[in-house]
Amino acid sequence: MNLDSENEEWINNEENETTNDEEQELFEHFKLACDPGQEPLRVDKFLSNRIANSSRSKIQSAAEAGNIVVNGKPVKSNYKIKGRDVVSIVLEYPPREIEIIPEDIPLNIVYEDEVLLVVNKPAGLVVHPAYGHYSGTLVNALAFHCRDNDLFTQGNSEQPPGLVHRIDKDTSGLLVVAKTDYARQRLARQFFDKTTHRQYVAVVWGSFEEENGVIEGHVGRSIRDRKVMDVFTDGSQGKHAVTHWHLLERLGYVSVVGCKLETGRTHQIRVHMKHIGHPLFSDKEYGGNAILKGTTFTKYKQFVDNCFKICPRQALHAKTLGFEHPTTGEYLSFDSELPEDMTLLIEKWRGYISGRD
Repeated sequence: MNLDSENEEWINNEENETTNDEEQELFEHFKLACDPGQEPLRVDKFLSNRIANSSRSKIQSAAEAGNIVVNGKPVKSNYKIKGRDVVSIVLEYPPREIEIIPEDIPLNIVYEDEVLLVVNKPAGLVVHPAYGHYSGTLVNALAFHCRDNDLFTQGNSEQPPGLVHRIDKDTSGLLVVAKTDYARQRLARQFFDKTTHRQYVAVVWGSFEEENGVIEGHVGRSIRDRKVMDVFTDGSQGKHAVTHWHLLERLGYVSVVGCKLETGRTHQIRVHMKHIGHPLFSDKEYGGNAILKGTTFTKYKQFVDNCFKICPRQALHAKTLGFEHPTTGEYLSFDSELPEDMTLLIEKWRGYISGRD
């Protein structure tokens, strides 16, 4: 038997639990090839025997949601595997011992029904409790809002309840949150299969000759600084990552771009844009909080410093989100307005450009 943990999406970041992850990961993908002499055995027992820190009940939940596939076809938990079968499963990571305390924190809920809700997260709000952030997070707010929901009252025995994806603390925008375990499993599969639609809007340094492009390059921990990510074009480290970008507006020394994620790696947009020479405006971790383009005039420096004060965080917003409803099958699509700090930042640069004409 060969075990291949591909870890394609949502891996918990143990090395940097206070990090501002753009798309931290909650689920991993295992692929197992059975030996030719494998005796018939229930697939749930087979998987629980071979995947560390897994429970049979979680594996059965994954099967119920269609997340166990044998030879390319979804199977039930009582399916009996045999020699040469290839078994794949999308499974959440082991529990982390962090107690979830419900807190009455305002939420901007743009959609809610019995099985899920969509939240427009403000910049500065940490998504989930972790080392250094035990309270005041989005998950604490969700635990209060959903305090009568079993998924949110399981204390510290589970992963942050309801989450299937996350965005950076200092990135604003849309997140979908499951209210049932079945919905969570079904949504996780969509993120894994890359059938969700996610588009971000960013303000970046520099101008573009092209109208659009694709950035490809493995993303992994920087060798020099483990708190940030780097791009490994030779594929020697990290994970495969693809970002599609298109130009929305030219503003002289900065540009407004739309970014569509094909994969969801940690800090993917931020590190990919830096890699092609266009760090996000005001991004401290990736060098965007310095004047990278423009003149040496004192007046210009004062202008940019004022822009940094208007938007003191990386100028990145998760603007659109689309996915198939886990129970009805209906395709849901959401769009959010740019937050005030990014709107004012763009208007400020528009004024600067018009003043030069």
